Amino acid sequence: MTRHTLLSDPQEVIGKRWSEDQSPEQARILGLARDALLFVSATGQRYRFEDFRKNLQAGAHPSAGASPAPGRLAELEARLSRTEAFFTKLRDETDSAGEREQLQVILDTLRFISSTGQYKAFGEYLEHVEAGAAPYVIASFETREEAESWLRKHPSPPASANVLIANDYHDVLYDRETNSRRLPRNRDLEYYLAELKREEPPVAAASFSSLEEAQAWLKAQPALARWTWISIAGDLYLAAYHPNIGHRALYPLSMAEGYELER
Repeated sequence: MTRHTLLSDPQEVIGKRWSEDQSPEQARILGLARDALLFVSATGQRYRFEDFRKNLQAGAHPSAGASPAPGRLAELEARLSRTEAFFTKLRDETDSAGEREQLQVILDTLRFISSTGQYKAFGEYLEHVEAGAAPYVIASFETREEAESWLRKHPSPPASANVLIANDYHDVLYDRETNSRRLPRNRDLEYYLAELKREEPPVAAASFSSLEEAQAWLKAQPALARWTWISIAGDLYLAAYHPNIGHRALYPLSMAEGYELER
């Protein structure tokens, strides 16, 4: 594994154990491990995770972190514990050094989430995944100048994550060794819209005569689903809600044109 594949290579170990006839409990365990790796990556915490692992390898004993209050987060803590026990058993039983290394990354990822007390953030990320929501973002900016100022002044930027600039998706790319910081445009949203169109053929839940009318409606909603199809002057849009940053956006389905053929 390289530094850049640290959180992606272990997905192979998970995939090898996924089967159509597995028990519901094993599916939940494997799914949680998969999403734990994706969570650390999507939230840009690769460097923080690398430092955590170095401390573990140096013999440090991180605290367990504050346990969540009874309820859904306490249930998540219990799921993390069961998942850790499952992968600990796999690690101890494997004869492959390479697989053992990948299993250890999974275990360290679970411990990282628990030790840093990220139950709430991880729980919200799981809800995001389960809802089939738009690609995860960590921040939103109205202008590129605002985004560049944020990135330039950030003491420890995300290693790699999505941000919105005027509702367009951009990558945050940060190299700690060179202090390189970039915000290239990406096409994650276009591919997502194309896939969503195939899986959930658009049926508008509401119709509006103008963009301004739709924006006023979106802003006034007290509670929103992660995504909803709406129609504006006859054109389809995705009304999306990003609760982790409190952001609401309208994405035209026309952005997906041409991307259906690329997959």
